[in-house]
Amino acid sequence: MDESEDVPKDFIKLKSEKLSVDEVSELVISPCCGAVSLFIGTTRNNFQGKKVIHLEYEAYMSMAETEIKKICRDVRQKWPSVKHIAVHHRLGVVPVTEASVIIAISSPHRAESLEAVMYCINTLKASVPIWKKEIYEGEYSWKENKECFWTNSEK
Repeated sequence: MDESEDVPKDFIKLKSEKLSVDEVSELVISPCCGAVSLFIGTTRNNFQGKKVIHLEYEAYMSMAETEIKKICRDVRQKWPSVKHIAVHHRLGVVPVTEASVIIAISSPHRAESLEAVMYCINTLKASVPIWKKEIYEGEYSWKENKECFWTNSEK
């Protein structure tokens, strides 16, 4: 592939199937980039002393995809050298140790892709309508992201 065919692309997917780090990272590889930065958010087995059995995610699909597209546009404005962006988020049940979100970003140099990945996950948690339910032994709790702007405006 020559560089003229390698136009910047955004790969956004919300799905109920298990996420693949290999699949997501391969989407953003480019011959003109020396860096691919990844963030993988996984289900941990505990929260504030409670045993977590699994997580469940729900989303307002069309709005979530629109908001993720906005994040990709913002990333490209802030870091113009970014080449490809992939944001995959799992919906439904996510067992302990499995990925609920994978973000991959390629750029010519590492600083831009690392900064862009951090911005991307923080902004996603703050603005994208995806809700998390933590299932514990014998109980559950819907969790709000502390970064989420609509929950903080009411306090």
